[in-house]
Amino acid sequence: MLRIDDISFSIEGRPLLEGASATIPAGHKVGLVGPNGAGKTTLFRLIRGELTLDGGEISMPEKARVGGVAQEAPASDMTLVETVLAADTERAALMAEAETATDPNRIADVQTRLADIDAWSAEARASSILKGLGFDENDQKRPSADFSGGWRMRLALAGVLFAQPDVLLLDEPTNYLDLEGALWLESYLAKYPHTVIVISHDRGLLNRAVGAILHLEDRKLVLYQGGYDTFARTRAERRAVQAAAARKQDERKAHLQSFVDRFRAKASKAKQAQARLKMIAKMDTITAPEEAAKRVFSFPQPDQLSPPIIALEGGATGYGDRKVLGRLNLRIDQDDRIALLGRNGQGKSTLSKLLAERLELMDGKITRSSKLRIGYFAQHQVDELHLDESPLQHLQRERPDTPPARLRAQLAGFGLGAEQAETVVGRLSGGQKARLSLLLATLDAPHMLILDEPTNHLDIESREALVEALTAYSGAVILVSHDMHLLSLVADRLWLVKDGTVTPYDDDLDAYRSMLLTPEKPAKAAKPEPVKAPKPSRDAILALRSDARKCEARVEKIEQMREKLATKLADPDLYESARANELETWNKKYAEVMDGLHKAEALWEAALEKLDAAEKA
Repeated sequence: MLRIDDISFSIEGRPLLEGASATIPAGHKVGLVGPNGAGKTTLFRLIRGELTLDGGEISMPEKARVGGVAQEAPASDMTLVETVLAADTERAALMAEAETATDPNRIADVQTRLADIDAWSAEARASSILKGLGFDENDQKRPSADFSGGWRMRLALAGVLFAQPDVLLLDEPTNYLDLEGALWLESYLAKYPHTVIVISHDRGLLNRAVGAILHLEDRKLVLYQGGYDTFARTRAERRAVQAAAARKQDERKAHLQSFVDRFRAKASKAKQAQARLKMIAKMDTITAPEEAAKRVFSFPQPDQLSPPIIALEGGATGYGDRKVLGRLNLRIDQDDRIALLGRNGQGKSTLSKLLAERLELMDGKITRSSKLRIGYFAQHQVDELHLDESPLQHLQRERPDTPPARLRAQLAGFGLGAEQAETVVGRLSGGQKARLSLLLATLDAPHMLILDEPTNHLDIESREALVEALTAYSGAVILVSHDMHLLSLVADRLWLVKDGTVTPYDDDLDAYRSMLLTPEKPAKAAKPEPVKAPKPSRDAILALRSDARKCEARVEKIEQMREKLATKLADPDLYESARANELETWNKKYAEVMDGLHKAEALWEAALEKLDAAEKA
């Protein structure tokens, strides 16, 4: 159980938490939500003990392990699987000790603990997690130094999931995942065996992967049971009740005050007037809830073009001499709302760049409307903003002849008020930077807007505002996003990017989600008659031989332990009545070692079968 009891914390004199309390039972999955800047990430740091509370207490079981993704995995020569295995420090330490321990009692303890944490299946579990987060088998054998920062963030996430801390803290984990990775994580978290607290603006994840919402607002914590939709409905009802109570109290006060004002000067009514003043003073003031600041986007509307605005016939594109997509026969009209689906690396961003004129055709024909204007937003563009310039200066570079007042109005139309307009970009939040990038992408009133993961830094209210803006927008929309809620509300056509081409996806998003979470079934059903597997390589056979030798050595080591314990148990002195407790202890150790021996023998047998099959192939 995680108990947050009456905590307070301030940064530079600004209180973030005041008398905040919450209790999260062990094993519960909780979404932490609240306005940007409310202190959600700070609360995580307080739970981890990285910051010192001003008051109150955060407590949990003494030996509970707290884990989270603080930063990307370091670049090193270790393979991805090795990096993930090393993240479970207890297992790594026990495996090292198992190779050097000589004391029989300690060896038995080590082997028992390794069996308890299922250490022998660790590589398979690590590989499964990496695969779920988008790393194929070849990727998993490469060193982490081969991958960019975003991919190393995925690797760091894989490491903490593998380590399975008792309290798992995740801060916007889907920001560096694609749709497939986000859906896999959602499913994984729902089945995670320990406590999870996740900061997220992904409404789908908050509805399906958690069972409660912890709301941080006005420096307080309130725990709501149910997913995000239930929380939103319950909170709206509470706010309505609170607003009605505040309104009634104001009316009562006004009535009492009116009596006081009318009769205070009359001697015959003076006592009654004073009594009513005391009634007003004794009232506990009910404060009406403040309206949340309206998150807005205001896309300029383009003029209408004759359809189609883009037509592709037999198109192919890629990078240099490497073709990524081919056989492209596509048509886009100005009223289209198209979501691009497909696993990571299949070419969704490549298609986006082709449509946005960032890539050339390698083959085929593309026809664009002569007056076509395209707006393009991609994740990396947020990082390409000038950190030492304000949003107003960004717009002045694009529109040097436009009066500053008009530029400020455009910024306000994207939720960047007077204060943010003058603040250098380096000091803006991720959401504010994303808003500026969206404004720059739509500045020319494009006929087609291509959005590649536009919601990564947007809170839930901003995502809803984006949905409203896209609904009102009269141009075409091409959308790549891991936010299923956004896709379901915006897209009316689905294109599947797969196997080097793009085809219409005739089913719906729920069917696509199910397909991603159960990918093996269609493959097995469509499989033709059996094909003989290729002969394993020499390196693969050597690796299997090495595994078999390690398994054999493990069995021999545990067998030595078993023999020592058997000798001990054969000692007549051990069975004296005065040593009954000691006998029970040794019998327990023997049973534990026998259990470890059976598991080790099973693994050795499986390794030998794999080796035998490979050598016969």
